[in-house]
Amino acid sequence: MRVGVDGRSLVGGGARGVAHYTGALLEALAAEFPDDEYRVLLPRGRAAVPRGIVPVRHPLPARALFGAAAVAGRQTLASLLPGSDVLWAPAPAPLAVGSRPLVLTVHDRSWEQRPGDFTPYERAWHAAARPRRLARRAARVLTDTEVGRDDLIRAWGLPADRVHAIPLAPRRFPPSSAPPSWFLFVGALEPRKAPDLLVDAFLRARARGLEAELVVVGEGRLDPRGPGVRRLGRVDDLGALYAGALAVVLPSWLEGFGLPPVEGLAAGAPAIASDLPVFREVLGEGALYVPPGDAEALAAALLSLERDPALRGRLLAAGQARIASLSWAETARRTRAALAEAA
Repeated sequence: MRVGVDGRSLVGGGARGVAHYTGALLEALAAEFPDDEYRVLLPRGRAAVPRGIVPVRHPLPARALFGAAAVAGRQTLASLLPGSDVLWAPAPAPLAVGSRPLVLTVHDRSWEQRPGDFTPYERAWHAAARPRRLARRAARVLTDTEVGRDDLIRAWGLPADRVHAIPLAPRRFPPSSAPPSWFLFVGALEPRKAPDLLVDAFLRARARGLEAELVVVGEGRLDPRGPGVRRLGRVDDLGALYAGALAVVLPSWLEGFGLPPVEGLAAGAPAIASDLPVFREVLGEGALYVPPGDAEALAAALLSLERDPALRGRLLAAGQARIASLSWAETARRTRAALAEAA
């Protein structure tokens, strides 16, 4: 099978979640199905190309290439990747598909559910992408969770038999014997991830005797700072940071999956997370849950995890049992089945 892939997320360093998903899944697909050919369209710019895939480079930057296609209906992804049996878009984005069947991954509907969290340019970008129309045109739609699948079927009126929930998987890190000593946030510094709320809660907990630092990893337009907050920006190798964390904290207003707390569990750190249905599905009893937006409850959770090693141990054991079956190889096998069905 020959699969054509929209690889724009891999251009420019690939720091965000869609880039990680695209790169990790492509690498796993190439390893699991070496007889297939994965041809990835890369607009102009530096690209992190996974092993085992065929890069198809284009001289135009992404905005020009895909923006013109979305407005004028050409050039299509099918014409730019001729001979493809099926096309895969790892996230909704402005593009013209063409005559080949499409598989579309939709991680969440954040731009519809919380439009105020996005800049005017980002809102215009999502409008140009026309995600609902793209999903209705797709032969298969992939989501990260059953919660997300049910949401798309209900909100967009998609046929249930065309929507598949395929969970993501953590990277696996070497074990560490270092004692945990900080709380860790990993994610985009954007309103929907609530890093500002986290810093507010952290400072409240510090005022009540919390000793651990808060380490913040990520980039974005918010700038969470305060005493005891250590900003690291982008970090590619997160193993040591996860292993040294008392907990990975993700107080998001909404999520499609929530990969950082899953990777934290794989590295030996339990989670503190917003009490969202998606986190309940993914993390099970491996997290201490707090109501979204409740800084006082979040501060109390930070103090509990620092002062109660037994609680931390129980959460970690439950969470690791919950994620034990997750692997990129399994994600690749299930994704490949959806691609083959569409083809």
